[in-house]
Amino acid sequence: MQIAQVCGTVVSNLKSRNLTGVKLLLVQLVDAEGNLLPTYEVAGDTVGAGIHEWVLLTRGSAARKESGQENRPVDAMVVGIIDTVTVASGTLYSKKDEERMY
Repeated sequence: MQIAQVCGTVVSNLKSRNLTGVKLLLVQLVDAEGNLLPTYEVAGDTVGAGIHEWVLLTRGSAARKESGQENRPVDAMVVGIIDTVTVASGTLYSKKDEERMY
């Protein structure tokens, strides 16, 4: 799994039938210091994440392990919304602090 920040949504009216009902998010990967990387990815969302939230991102076949997702053509899936990330030097991210900013 990787940590990413949700930076937008993706809307596609014409898509594979297996993607019907799947919310698509544009996510940006986060490094170990909490910096946003220049890498973006579109990921399906099973947990209802919102813009600016930090999320757990899984890729490849693991993205299809969730019940009901086995036949979806996704390579990345948001599987969790992060509350806090703590490292040796302290708190890297706190959802509570982030919510105050927006």
